[in-house]
Amino acid sequence: MAKILIAFYSRNGSTEALAKAIAEGAEAQGAEVRLRRARELVGVDIVESVPGWKESAERQNALYEAPTPADAEWADAIVFGSPTRFGIISSELKAYIDSLGGLWFQGKLFNKAGAVFGATATTHGGAESTLLGLFNVLAHLGLVIVPNGYGDPITFQAGTPYGSHTAVDGQHVKAPADADLAVAKYQGKRVAQVAALLAPLRG
Repeated sequence: MAKILIAFYSRNGSTEALAKAIAEGAEAQGAEVRLRRARELVGVDIVESVPGWKESAERQNALYEAPTPADAEWADAIVFGSPTRFGIISSELKAYIDSLGGLWFQGKLFNKAGAVFGATATTHGGAESTLLGLFNVLAHLGLVIVPNGYGDPITFQAGTPYGSHTAVDGQHVKAPADADLAVAKYQGKRVAQVAALLAPLRG
């Protein structure tokens, strides 16, 4: 049974919704999943200045533990999820990734499966640059990159070949479409399958 860590940051819930769908797809393959939300780095005054941010953070933090290096060491696969911030990943997820240096140095992440997903507030607001930027992280950690590709018909309708993604109207719509969630479930299935195959390589 593959063990999957889904470490994500979500402010309004779009990336969270994809994370939950990925977890559902992985669990349907018999995987054990840990959903973990990275925590805010900015001060309370900044959080409270954005309508809905404080309430969303409190809700999610009550549901999901913060990710730790121990979670990454436990996992057979690590799936990173982030909203796009000025064309790159959020500082909250990056802070968690930076905490994995010790495991990287010891080679404890090598040959685990790795995948990515994310959300933007506009259709061309940095979707691919964010996901491809996370591919750099996977390569440095020694993870085996598992892209979505076009292995399922649903991937021709939504997402990207790199990973699950949703583009939502930041002013109105907060939820991914049904096709976005279907791609995310497919991604969870694929990651779980590849992670199970890779596990014997680590002894």
